[in-house]
Amino acid sequence: MAGPASKRVLFVHARYRQRGGEDAVVDAEIALLRSHGHAVDLYERSNVELEGMGRLEAGARAIWNGRAADELAAAIARFHPDIVHVHNTFPSISPSVYAAASRAGVPTIQTLHNFRLICPQAMFLREGRVCEDCVGHLPWRGVARACYRDSRAQSAVLATMLGVHRWLGTWQRHVTRFVALNEFCRQKFVEGGLPADRIVVKPNFVDLPERPDPGQARDGLLFVGRLAREKGIDVLRDLARLMPEQRFRVAGDGPERPLLGGLPNVTLLGSLSLPQVCAEMRAAQALLLPSIWYENFPRTIVEAFACGLPVVASRFGAMPGIIDEGRTGLLFAKGDAADLARVLRAGRADLAAMGRQARAVYEVHYSPAAAYEATRQLYDGVPWPNA
Repeated sequence: MAGPASKRVLFVHARYRQRGGEDAVVDAEIALLRSHGHAVDLYERSNVELEGMGRLEAGARAIWNGRAADELAAAIARFHPDIVHVHNTFPSISPSVYAAASRAGVPTIQTLHNFRLICPQAMFLREGRVCEDCVGHLPWRGVARACYRDSRAQSAVLATMLGVHRWLGTWQRHVTRFVALNEFCRQKFVEGGLPADRIVVKPNFVDLPERPDPGQARDGLLFVGRLAREKGIDVLRDLARLMPEQRFRVAGDGPERPLLGGLPNVTLLGSLSLPQVCAEMRAAQALLLPSIWYENFPRTIVEAFACGLPVVASRFGAMPGIIDEGRTGLLFAKGDAADLARVLRAGRADLAAMGRQARAVYEVHYSPAAAYEATRQLYDGVPWPNA
């Protein structure tokens, strides 16, 4: 039997067509475990491989990919893991891998990066508003409304996948532990039918050991993320108009970019690398997070805290549980640019002190050391094979 510090971990992940936060989390967790002496292997597929595939074949694979199950079984037989840690299976891997791990007698952990298991659209968002109509129900409404990619056909594939595996009891029978990124999300998954006694909370982390220079001058407000409707880009636009004296810098790209074009106090930086983002964070006064959907746990919050940058976010969803108002950031009424402007003007003098507190919180809760301790406890809490 393997000791806690020497557990062998096999990661499972379907990478996205465009690299995103989940892909970065997987890479960071693998590097963290290897740095502490764990043997780690990765079974991965790329969702790019579905491009050009027929709709029927692609849909069938999303529901049950027998090839992926066989490949995972072979990887288990070769690597002999103590734990299989799954991040994303949709659509190129499918939930078939849970049963494969279960047949091999290996406990399985599933990190819940989004709400896909209880919402076909994965974000509880419809027409710019929060929608929880499918929570606790078969997601037929998501098909009728074409919630996934504005396609009834693709929404039907997702709904079928969820329905089939709920009927089979896949998540109840074959997943040993679920990982939610915060308590708010944990409660949503419980409402959606996942077993409460098997869901633990473990937040994201980033490895940014360099402490911010307390003497560095800071100026302006920063936004980092995809320029999409759910991120509150229209709120950001309205804020820039309400605060013409304020400088805004925007890192990222996306379909809502035109909303910010032509505003004289907004600088569009485009997509940046992590070092470039950190440089921006170390020079700004606050990070803006005006999202109108239930953000799970954006890595940008942890990156901001690590860079000594307070976060100003919507008083909504998980944010009040992550941001300590008046200590590590500020909160405002969701979707209300006028309230955001009021909050910023009232709290401007305290932003530097909040940034220092944010860095202290990062070191205690979101640093690699904190993440490894949380991961060690998670892994030690699952039954070992043949125990």
